[in-house]
Amino acid sequence: MYKDVIDFIKKLYGGKDPVILHEPVFLGNEKQYINDCIDTTFVSYVGKYVTKFEEMTAKYTESKYAIAIVNGTAALQIALQVSGVKPNDEVITQPLTFVATVNAISHCGAKPVFVDVDTATMGMSPEKLKDWLSKNVKYDRTTRKTFNLSTGNSISAIVPVHTFGFPCYIDEIVEIGNHYNIPVIEDSAESLGSFFKNKHTGTFGLAGIISYNGNKSITTGGGGMIITDNEKFAEKVKHITTTAKVPHRWEYIHDEIGYNYRMTNITAAIGVAQMEYFDKIISNKRNTAELYSDFFKETNIEFVCEPINSRSNYWLNCIRFADRNQRDEFLEETNSNGVMTRPIWRLMNKLEMYKNCQRGTLDNAQWLEERCVNIPSGFRNTYNS
Repeated sequence: MYKDVIDFIKKLYGGKDPVILHEPVFLGNEKQYINDCIDTTFVSYVGKYVTKFEEMTAKYTESKYAIAIVNGTAALQIALQVSGVKPNDEVITQPLTFVATVNAISHCGAKPVFVDVDTATMGMSPEKLKDWLSKNVKYDRTTRKTFNLSTGNSISAIVPVHTFGFPCYIDEIVEIGNHYNIPVIEDSAESLGSFFKNKHTGTFGLAGIISYNGNKSITTGGGGMIITDNEKFAEKVKHITTTAKVPHRWEYIHDEIGYNYRMTNITAAIGVAQMEYFDKIISNKRNTAELYSDFFKETNIEFVCEPINSRSNYWLNCIRFADRNQRDEFLEETNSNGVMTRPIWRLMNKLEMYKNCQRGTLDNAQWLEERCVNIPSGFRNTYNS
């Protein structure tokens, strides 16, 4: 039934069989920089590549500060903690996301609350967020905190996700957060290279986080980054992610409970090399999305295009079917014929550990879960950008 789609994707990727969903690519100075780390013995988190990677990321995203972290999940956990999230607090997020988003909230000892997404962006819906808050919280003007009426717990952060690299309506979400004095921490793990209204994702709220996992647009094998314009926030992040060590030439003094969460120099060296040709990667991926869009116009399958006022990195290209049955038929046929495809994640509120979390109506997320499939989206060596 889907032979034409399978043939098109294989041709797109130069006849590969199988065609992987998203594999890493190394085209530049990665080996040279890794060897430099080894030759100089600077392999841990002290080294020039950590600093360079942070500087390159801050410049690209036009953030004042970028702090390299061991991975994206740890980056989100630390960003939440430094923003003020405490055990037994509640954090509003979306059900349509990778589990790491919600796990990071749990690592803080906080509880997630799920609000629905927009079908256009697949990210948090400002309308649904505003509606849920209007019905379920009370803002205390004395403490300047927002409390959940049903639990009495403080709602300490909002975590929208730029799903698959598509920017959500983040400006509206931040405006709502400001009204209730709730900081917004952007999960931009998937959206390095994505812009909303000509501003990079992750730079609208108090902070944003980026992931460099092996399947991301660029990779360091693992690794993450926190970006922010808030100087005190950045200083605190850097301090507690380096075991909260007080600077001294020889004494080991630590002034609070910290974490060994800094990125290593070897990891950052790969990131520096990848950032040197990141524009080429984005150009390549956007060209792939354009070819997909043209192809699917001639089918009864919907290709998901970047939302209005957005420029997406098209990290994972996404298509939509009429119903779950068509979705499952496509998944079976493609994966049985050398093309890796995946359904979007099972909604977080359906996972055992999060099934009892408070939530609003999640009709849009449910609709998307039943219809969406990610198709191969990696760098194509057949395209000369």
